[in-house]
Amino acid sequence: MNKNNYCVIMAGGIGSRFWPMSRTSKPKQFIDILGTKETLIQQTVNRFLKICPIENIYVVTNEMYKEQVKEQVPALSYEQILCEPARRNTAPCIAYANYKIREKNPNATIVVAPSDHIILKEDVFTDVISSALQAASENDWLITLGIEPSRPDTGYGYIQFDQKIAYEKDNRIKKVKTFTEKPELKIAQRFIESGDFHWNAGIFVWSLKSITKAFETHLAEVDDIFRAGIGVYNTDKEDAFIENAYAVCRNISIDFGVMEKAENVYVLSSDFGWSDLGTWGSLYAIRQKDENQNTIVGKNVMTYDTNKCVINVGGDKLVVLQGLDDYIVVDEDNVLLICKKEDEQNIRQFVTDVKTEKGDKFI
Repeated sequence: MNKNNYCVIMAGGIGSRFWPMSRTSKPKQFIDILGTKETLIQQTVNRFLKICPIENIYVVTNEMYKEQVKEQVPALSYEQILCEPARRNTAPCIAYANYKIREKNPNATIVVAPSDHIILKEDVFTDVISSALQAASENDWLITLGIEPSRPDTGYGYIQFDQKIAYEKDNRIKKVKTFTEKPELKIAQRFIESGDFHWNAGIFVWSLKSITKAFETHLAEVDDIFRAGIGVYNTDKEDAFIENAYAVCRNISIDFGVMEKAENVYVLSSDFGWSDLGTWGSLYAIRQKDENQNTIVGKNVMTYDTNKCVINVGGDKLVVLQGLDDYIVVDEDNVLLICKKEDEQNIRQFVTDVKTEKGDKFI
């Protein structure tokens, strides 16, 4: 195993589209959503143990989740749990991890991944990441993983690649031409028909030197903030420094801040059974279904004339459903959600409205 390989797992989100199962106090990455007896973050860490040693795995999360990370992944030291005092999107979180790792190994090659994705083909995933890490260690490239699209989905970002410019050691790695964020359906359909677009998986691979150079070029103001902490990382002064850094750091994604601007961006075409598990609908797609195409989690659920529904019931409550088609039904603690599956993008707005009208009790 290459000791220059590092992994940064981003685990700070609140998963509002999975409300009411996912709550501010316990977001989806800390939940066993699939019923495998492992939470999503545990699955993610175990997946990357095939890529790098445990001491090279870092988790970036909100400071309120520090103890949940430690409880669920006790093999991580507190030094490996990077706590953000405020949510500032993915670029600051990556910049923080860059300088944290730099103090340990300036020759690191890094994979950055969310904590809440589903990977069904683990062996294929390991091969893809290993190839990307090797390519990134040998070239000044910023590599993102692209998923071969199966449908014109409007919920994903798209990456257009140049079919003529491929890496000689792995022709799955191609030069990126454009990024498009969540297009309208007609545009997504054209993307699929063209054959040179992939979904953006939000998983990145690069050398520490390449990503640092990219920050210096495209996000210098963010890089300067975290560069000022050289000599402070991994000391008892780090927490105070990070508190001040996040107070002045802008909210910006790595996609918009770096990837869409850099010239040395490549995509590795992949098919490893990926889902970003962003919505109840994406969970429905991968869960086993009964004879009526319902996916049901719950000890005491009875259905009549009910089809193609996502049904999630916590505890021992008896739930009887009749006459529903294509619905999401979630009963969790003090909240019952019943929503048309086709309208699941409204769940975020539901959460906002509940917080405004009812306070944080139900969020």
